[in-house]
Amino acid sequence: MRRLIAPVIALLFLDASVTFSNWWPTPAVYWHGAPSVELAVLLLALVIATACGWIGGSRTNDQRPRTNDQRPTTNDQRPTTNDHLVRWLSAAWVVLMLGRYVDVTAPALWGRELNFYWDLRFLPDVAAMLLGATRQAVLIGSVAAVAIALLLTLLYLAVRWAFRQVLPLLDNQTPRRTLGTVAALGVVLFAMQAAGLFGRDYLGEPWRLFPRPVTQVYVRQARLVMQAMSTQTTLPPSPALDANLARVQGADVFVFFIESYGRVTFDNPAFDARLRQPRAAFDAAIHETGRDVVSAFVTSPTFGGSSWFAHITFLSGITVGDPDVNALLMTERRPTLPTNFAQRGYRTVAMMPGLWYPWPEGAFYGFQETYNGPRMDYKGPSFGWWDMPDQFTLAKLDEQETSKTSRPPLFVFYPTTSTHTPFSPLPPYQPDWPKMLTGNPYTDAELEKAYVGEPDYMDLGPGYADAVAYAYETFAGYLRQRAGRDYVMILIGDHQPPALVSGEGAPWDVPMHVITNRPAILDSLAAQGFTRGMTPARQTLGDMHQAVPRLLRAFSEP
Repeated sequence: MRRLIAPVIALLFLDASVTFSNWWPTPAVYWHGAPSVELAVLLLALVIATACGWIGGSRTNDQRPRTNDQRPTTNDQRPTTNDHLVRWLSAAWVVLMLGRYVDVTAPALWGRELNFYWDLRFLPDVAAMLLGATRQAVLIGSVAAVAIALLLTLLYLAVRWAFRQVLPLLDNQTPRRTLGTVAALGVVLFAMQAAGLFGRDYLGEPWRLFPRPVTQVYVRQARLVMQAMSTQTTLPPSPALDANLARVQGADVFVFFIESYGRVTFDNPAFDARLRQPRAAFDAAIHETGRDVVSAFVTSPTFGGSSWFAHITFLSGITVGDPDVNALLMTERRPTLPTNFAQRGYRTVAMMPGLWYPWPEGAFYGFQETYNGPRMDYKGPSFGWWDMPDQFTLAKLDEQETSKTSRPPLFVFYPTTSTHTPFSPLPPYQPDWPKMLTGNPYTDAELEKAYVGEPDYMDLGPGYADAVAYAYETFAGYLRQRAGRDYVMILIGDHQPPALVSGEGAPWDVPMHVITNRPAILDSLAAQGFTRGMTPARQTLGDMHQAVPRLLRAFSEP
């Protein structure tokens, strides 16, 4: 019995290492006792191979009988066949473990399954962004790299130990028959599960004894890669974007994408309670300045990241949910909201505080003017990965564009940055807006309070709610600063925050608000499904690209 303790522990470890689940909302995992079909298939294959004499659990390369006076030759010291087998099995099993970790962790933290072909190319950028939000970025990055290398080494050594405990069992007929019987039973049970013979649970879902095989994850990813590399993508036709815009003529039109502004701000009770007062203050600012607002939920084409998919979806009216469609669409000349507004006499401007590199996509959109990070020339203290606060960008927009006395009406596109993961450090709100354009927009006490602590990656919820509250306060202040201006302001979320904030299985819906002092626009949108006020109706209005024709109908005379 004592001899069996180590092999049993080894088998349990091998099973748990590819069947664990995510411990939401953390990167940690736990095992709830699920069996592995991969382990069952592997054990059955090893049993058959041993029974056929192809491998031996503990035999050496030298199978010749020895006399008592014979000493082991140097050939006996060479690695045995099973040594090589253990190494290959251990390396392959670590690959399965990594696949399982990605499969259960990505949906829990990000909100959707990781696509190796599309997403892996962005992981270095994501890592740089998260590390760049902290003041110990280089140290954290170095420690993380060493820790990952050490962890992979320890995993390999642990798996190699496990296989070295299991393989010798195969040399003994009784343990070999036992392992073979249990492994064959596991394969049969998995086949029954795949055939749907286990019935359904109380939620109506097929009851599962085995989790999804990791090999199935890799097969699916390989299929996605092959499809992406071989399939010719066909784009749908562009919607009619040549609206007459008669109801907005003379007014500036602002399209402000609020980073990570998702439905969770309304559905999550804790977030809703934290944001109730800032949302009410924003609503009060809307009405005090002679305006009104209608709201709705729309479904974003992305979740937890890849904001540019939402941007191009809204500006082109075509749903874009992956880099290939995005890249293909960029190669074509298509009508967009900016080009339509330009044809109606508008000056089209893109405010891009997060843009620090050349932006060839701007040519596709048709913007006449683009303000990137270097051009904005922010001289104040940095906050987060993109340095400049949203309040500064709005102040810069006024300084460079809206404050001009003799000018055409503006169409402005602006994706915000202050509500981006990891949501801290958060800039203070500055009531004195002109001060935002100086090199010292905040006092030392305000900065000290803002920089207290580092982002808590295990609990980003409070920081997220505070960041959205800052966005409400900033836009409310902007409304009051420009109370006499005639403009239509469209506020829309680009996507939900990552799943470690929004929760498991959260919908892809984002809020959309239209603020203006022109009743005809608000009445038209209300007739098309929007709700009066800052709180949208629970039913989603539709996909994000479907909101574009609704807006154009509201902006235009029949």
